Amino acid sequence: MSMTEIRGKAQQRRRRARLEALIEITSGLAVCVFFAWTFARANELLARAGVGLLSLWGMYVAYQAYRWIWPGRPGPDATVSTSLEFYRSELERRRDYALHIWRRAGLTFCFLGAAMVVLPGLIKSLGSPRLLLNFAPLFALLAIWLAIFFPKRKRRLRKLQQEIDELRTFETEGRS
Repeated sequence: MSMTEIRGKAQQRRRRARLEALIEITSGLAVCVFFAWTFARANELLARAGVGLLSLWGMYVAYQAYRWIWPGRPGPDATVSTSLEFYRSELERRRDYALHIWRRAGLTFCFLGAAMVVLPGLIKSLGSPRLLLNFAPLFALLAIWLAIFFPKRKRRLRKLQQEIDELRTFETEGRS
């Protein structure tokens, strides 16, 4: 791999990361506003607390997206080795974010808030099985999301690690 190819890949990765960060930030803020609006209209205490937690989760997602996904900027007078180190560190940062997504994206708070909203209705519907069918679409969507999320995360981690390993090989060859 030539240095020009690496610079091109780094620029492409930076553009993609900016777009992904903007989408995550916008989505997080939209979720925050939607659940804040729902919070103002909720009547039950547990549901209100759950919706409030989901609203805070949306803000947290936006903050973490900016912190972990938004790409840094290499210095204008960066040398080849500095550019390589910068690119590799950006890839490692992305890998670490994907590796610890439950904590960094606050998915635990998302599921806790959703459970606080859904659980009272689910408990009420246990007495009549027909009402329990109302929750089938929710659980189907959750199953589909889980079936997509884990393989996609694994593939992303594998790609990032492969690219990091390629850069390390290129760096050691360049020093020899």
